[in-house]
Formats: sequence, structure tokens, C-alpha cells
Amino acid sequence: MKLLFKQRFFSWLDSYDIYDEANQTVFTVEGQLALGHTLHVMNQYGEHVATLKQKLLSFLPVFHVYQHDEHIGSISREFSFFSPSYHIDYKGWDVQGDFFEWDYQIVNHSGEEIAVVSKELMNWTDTYVIDVVYPENALDVLMLVLAIDAEKCSRN
Repeated sequence: MKLLFKQRFFSWLDSYDIYDEANQTVFTVEGQLALGHTLHVMNQYGEHVATLKQKLLSFLPVFHVYQHDEHIGSISREFSFFSPSYHIDYKGWDVQGDFFEWDYQIVNHSGEEIAVVSKELMNWTDTYVIDVVYPENALDVLMLVLAIDAEKCSRN
């Protein structure tokens, strides 16, 4: 399943539209004015399905993940020297990326590929192509991409 993740143009808060291969909206993401990043994810019917909240006052960035208002785990950046490293504690996934954090791969504990994410350059806003191996992982992969994008935004 291929998803196109596009930040909205002229948005004061983090807001994104996520499209499928048929250019149909699969998810929308709305930022909330708060300390740290708080992002709400709605499905194609406008129903709230998930929230990502940045934990404040942590040495390395940590984002708490909620699905339907239930805390299911967190996404954290791990210490590394050259390439970024992230961990999802509720899925056992890891992220292996390049130095610029434009292209990265999400793998499970046995090294099996879950998704590949690549940033499209030459766009006015942040745009990523997300290739998800199993469609049932799309929301979890989206939450990880949102966390990485929010963490990169906080550093800039």
C-alpha cells in the first residue's frame, strides 16, 4: 500500500493530508496549539482514530501514541552518532535511516521490512511517500512518520 503524506500549504499548525494510490484521502492530521507537538489523526470519514503527544522535558524526544484515546505506547529517538534511530515500544519496530533523515526503513525485531519512507524533494511543503507492506500497519506507520517529522521540526 502506497501513501502520500503532504503537509498543507499555509497552515499555522501542523496539518497534513494522507492520500492513497487513487489520490483519495485516507487520513487527515490536525495540530493542536500546545507546548510540544500534539497531533490528532482522523480517518477518511472524519472520525478521530489516533493522537500523538510529545513528552516535555525529556533528554531525547519521546512521543506518546493514543488510539481512540487509549495510550498504547511511545515512539522515542535513541542516541546515535551518525544516522537517526527510533524505537516504537508497543510494536517492537525500529527505524533505520540516512544521515539527512529523508529516506528510512521501518523494520520489525527480526529485520522484516514494515515500510519504506522517502521524502520527495522539490515540493513547497514536507511531502513523503510511504510504502507500507501490510495495509493493516498503515496507521502505526503514519504515527511513526508524524513523530519523526515533528522531532525534526523541533530541531530546526
